[in-house]
Amino acid sequence: MQNQVYFLSQDLTLLLVIAVSLLFALIGILYSRKHQSLSNYLTAGRNVGVLSLTTSLVASALGAWILFGPASAATWGGIGSVIGYSLGTAFPMIAFIFLGTKIRKVFPRGNTLTEFIYRKFGKDLFKLILILTIFYMFIFLCAEVTAVSMLVNYISGTPLWLIATLVIVSTLIYTLYGGLRASILTDNLQFFIVLILLFISAYYLFSLNLNYISFEVVQTNSSHLLSSKYIPNYTAGLTFFIAVAATNLFHQGNWQRVFAAKNNEVLKKSLLFSFIIIIPIVFFMGISGIIAISIDSKVNPDLAFFSVLLKDKTEFLSVVIIILAVSLTVSTIDTLVNAISSIIVVDGKKIYQRYNKNDFLVPSKILIVILSFISLIIASKGFSILYLFLFADLLCCAAVFTVFFGFYQKKFKEKNAIASIFLGLFLGLLLFPSPDFSKSILVGILLPFDLFPQIISSSLLFWSFLLATVAPAIVIMNYDSFKRR
Repeated sequence: MQNQVYFLSQDLTLLLVIAVSLLFALIGILYSRKHQSLSNYLTAGRNVGVLSLTTSLVASALGAWILFGPASAATWGGIGSVIGYSLGTAFPMIAFIFLGTKIRKVFPRGNTLTEFIYRKFGKDLFKLILILTIFYMFIFLCAEVTAVSMLVNYISGTPLWLIATLVIVSTLIYTLYGGLRASILTDNLQFFIVLILLFISAYYLFSLNLNYISFEVVQTNSSHLLSSKYIPNYTAGLTFFIAVAATNLFHQGNWQRVFAAKNNEVLKKSLLFSFIIIIPIVFFMGISGIIAISIDSKVNPDLAFFSVLLKDKTEFLSVVIIILAVSLTVSTIDTLVNAISSIIVVDGKKIYQRYNKNDFLVPSKILIVILSFISLIIASKGFSILYLFLFADLLCCAAVFTVFFGFYQKKFKEKNAIASIFLGLFLGLLLFPSPDFSKSILVGILLPFDLFPQIISSSLLFWSFLLATVAPAIVIMNYDSFKRR
């Protein structure tokens, strides 16, 4: 933009990004030099305590997306989307208390969720979930790099590709060298940095700007976003809960930390503490979106939080946000990189059985570099962060019931499981909205809008996720009845 006035100079911004990125890289490398083994690379020696595990779970869960996603969703989905986003992000921590302890009992030396799927269902479903998991985490990686690049560009005008390159390269340096052990250590540091910076942001948001940030302003200008009669409060809330909760259950970074816990008691306490910490943080970020749209109805949804916080163009807050965003991004990218690498190392052997795990370590790192390069290219395009996440979420929703219902079923036919997932994915894609959320393949393209009631045409995202999640459950639960008919 020609008339754009930026908050910080590009030189200062680049200095901040490089300094924060290299700090974590240096710490990760120095620490991991003492812990060079495949066990440390994959599961941190299975000896992680409550504090380290809690901070790592929270830091990994709260990537740069929290600066964009919840606020963006709140601008059109209201308080319902804020609640749904908060609970959806935190709920997997409760689910892992049950799923994690069960899988640790079955596979005490396990490394991935897909290991369980391979033994429980068979090779075909294993391959499908393996591809889905890697694809989801790749989209997550793209979204994270896009998020931090767009933010830094908004604050200083620094090119998207430059920020993406700096963050990705610095994270790869220590993560590919030190594995999960290095990732957890840097997560611990990032957690406390992020917590401090979020408190600073909250203080400025609610203490220094009370003249235009208040409940009265929201009630006057955007009362529908708080109204019990506003339908999106319900549809958006349920949508985000389903979408976010489902995807996090397939996040290999979470499963790595499940296996890294010293014992089940450590795991349960860490997950419970993480649940309690995550909810208020995501809720706060979502509320900022409601405040932003109430102040300025034309605000860019992806930048809602920053439009409020930086309304007075405070340089100090701009510096805080840069450090916050880079720390959040690095903590999530190192988790994703190590997670994808661990899947290839562990599960590659199941596809090519004549090789051992060590044989896949170098190829996994090469693939990570390639995927990171692709994510860099995607990030430079500046796509919608929320939309990238929603597409990946849909894939996981189609598989979530089938996979995790199978945890508790002795007999489960693989072909039925695969068919149910594809059915859910097919139905979900038919209603999955276009990037502008105005139409879908079925509604507005294949068939005209007037054939559908408004409750469907105006809530395409909700029905897309609902069908993708529920249809497989109906098929699995009633397969024997369908077969007899």
